[in-house]
Amino acid sequence: MNQDQIAGQWKQLKGEAKVMWGKLTDDELDQAQGQAEKLAGLIQERYGKTKEEAQTEVRKFFDRV
Repeated sequence: MNQDQIAGQWKQLKGEAKVMWGKLTDDELDQAQGQAEKLAGLIQERYGKTKEEAQTEVRKFFDRV
């Protein structure tokens, strides 16, 4: 799924992201708007992961949806 498709379907994908990263609030997920870099930054901040770990998680998430 490419970035434009992800952004267009973010409202539907947001629920799956909430299940995967439950520490993120709805407001934070709204802020991300399906943008991989923003989402990775939020995951990194909230879960204390490295930038690379967060980016890998986001990439895997978007690849499977």
